[in-house]
Amino acid sequence: MKYKAFTTLLLFYILLLTINPNLAQPVCNDGATFCWYCPNIGDSPSATYKANLNNLLLFSTQKPQNDVVGYYNATNGTEPDDKVTVIGLCRGDVGSQELCRSCLNETSTWVLEKCPTQKKAIIWGEQCMVRWYSSNSSSMDDGESLKTLESPNRYSDVGAETFNGGLKFLVDELTKKASSSGVKYASGSANVSESRKIFSLVQCMPSMSQKECSDCLNDSISKIPGHCCGGVDGARVLKPSCTLRYESTSFYTTTDRTFDQSFLTPTVDPLVPRPPGKNKTETIVISVVASVIGVVVLVSSIWIYLKIWRNKPRREKIENMYTKEIGSVEPQQFDFATIRAAIEDFSDKNRLGQGGFGPVYKGRHNGQNIAVKRLSKSSQQGDLEFKNEVKLVANLQHRNLVRLLGFCLDGKERLLIYEYVSNSSLDKFIFNSNKRANMDWDMRYKIIEGIARGIIYLHVDSNLRIIHRDLKASNIMLDENMNPKISDFGMARLFGVDQTQDNTNRIVGTYGYMAPEYAVHGHFSFKSDAFSFGVLLLEIVSGQKNNSFQHDGEEEKEEDGDLLTYAWKIWRDGNYSSFIDPIIFGCSRTEEIIRCVHIGLLCVQENQAQRPTMNSILHMLNTHSEALAEPSKPALFIESTYFGSAVMTQSNNSKSD
Repeated sequence: MKYKAFTTLLLFYILLLTINPNLAQPVCNDGATFCWYCPNIGDSPSATYKANLNNLLLFSTQKPQNDVVGYYNATNGTEPDDKVTVIGLCRGDVGSQELCRSCLNETSTWVLEKCPTQKKAIIWGEQCMVRWYSSNSSSMDDGESLKTLESPNRYSDVGAETFNGGLKFLVDELTKKASSSGVKYASGSANVSESRKIFSLVQCMPSMSQKECSDCLNDSISKIPGHCCGGVDGARVLKPSCTLRYESTSFYTTTDRTFDQSFLTPTVDPLVPRPPGKNKTETIVISVVASVIGVVVLVSSIWIYLKIWRNKPRREKIENMYTKEIGSVEPQQFDFATIRAAIEDFSDKNRLGQGGFGPVYKGRHNGQNIAVKRLSKSSQQGDLEFKNEVKLVANLQHRNLVRLLGFCLDGKERLLIYEYVSNSSLDKFIFNSNKRANMDWDMRYKIIEGIARGIIYLHVDSNLRIIHRDLKASNIMLDENMNPKISDFGMARLFGVDQTQDNTNRIVGTYGYMAPEYAVHGHFSFKSDAFSFGVLLLEIVSGQKNNSFQHDGEEEKEEDGDLLTYAWKIWRDGNYSSFIDPIIFGCSRTEEIIRCVHIGLLCVQENQAQRPTMNSILHMLNTHSEALAEPSKPALFIESTYFGSAVMTQSNNSKSD
């Protein structure tokens, strides 16, 4: 009888969800790095609505609302059915507009995958949130899409009353500070007891009034511990208008535009013993010991200071190269024996491939698959590229970049430990006839767009300004969902805030992907990466390599040129069937494929001033109605009159020092 009643209730609840999908609750991915909510309301969005939405979700092209850093609120469209409003908000401790835009762009990509046909949606990321709604639907009710998340860790070192009292005191103080501030954000910490500290942040929409913000946060506070989170040492309460989070360890940073303060709570757990009092003898002994230690420290400091001062020129040179330019994030250093065991002593069966850096191995460490790059002892790249890649990649975090887990130094051994990307590299798919047959245009377009977003992050959205200098199909990794991840930063170069180009006598990279001004004269800029992206785009569309292009089943004749030149010829003649991969030619989105060929040709123009920026390229990819400029003829890689005989003798994957 009980079972029958339970089944009836369950079926009734499922029926309610079918009739009113708004009853569904927000869901999260593993680790709760993203939580999203996609209510179904009314009809599916029109093509115009989707286009308006995609334009607004290009946060790199938008200005912040009312000049508030990290806050975007814009509306696009004229007709009620096509009008959409998009709101983006970064956490108050995201220190720069570039980092904020990167977070918003990545989060937008994620929610578009989860809510592809909804007119109203919201997603909360670790450091930013994005939501949109149509003009004929409500914005989003805080109660409708409330999400509470608990930490799996529980506290036992203090009493529940003491912990909750200290937490309540902290979040109340932060609520007062945030609601009365312009950015509507505050973070801080408090001593729950003499042995425990808690950290918290609160944030509201900057457009909210002081009372609206205070009411929203106070309602969130009321959910702890009644609604959730009793006995746990960390939790998040997520709403469309405000968020609250607390943890047992510090999880935020302090910037010059945020409020952050440590509080001493008036409550102290009586179970925690106070330090015993010290008598006079103990005080004298401690004073003498402290004096001796002070003298030793002073002498040691003078010696260290002189030692460092003698080596100041060399030290400053190293700091300028690796620390001051790159940043302060330090990757984890692994023990060599641990990594060697993880990859079974560099076993050939675990070998994934060979790059200019050296061999790459698959391994497993702490239950996680890893990829280990081992610097070849005969490699010409050496310590410079190793240090460059370690320091550089440690400061880069984006879904379209391979994540560096750490490094290892042991004698002459130099290893880089990366996340393992299960589907290997793009060249293994796009240049393999069997695997390419399974790559429809939707998959290829997702890869193209993901690569573009990754490069924009390097050029614009990261806290660094980076030119990759070696973008090619073998350096684009594909995860289990065929999402692209840019790898291999050993050749990357940093640019200053106002810097647009640089020169080098040391040409590195791969011929066939190099911009002509770089291959010949050593001039490189953001437009050099745009050139390489254009080559990649044309290779993805055609399914053929630039330097070994084949037409009609035969190796291309010299007078017909390479892949780039042939693409320009077919664009000029309007006969695309001989260039576009037959697997995708003739599909319902052929016009979009042809537009991508056009965009690729704009990227590979000989004159770098005529090439678009990566931001412009992404805009062109997402705005199909906008007319494109006419491309000029690309530079010929096989012409010795332009490149010289030295370039002619280089192989497809060679690097020059």
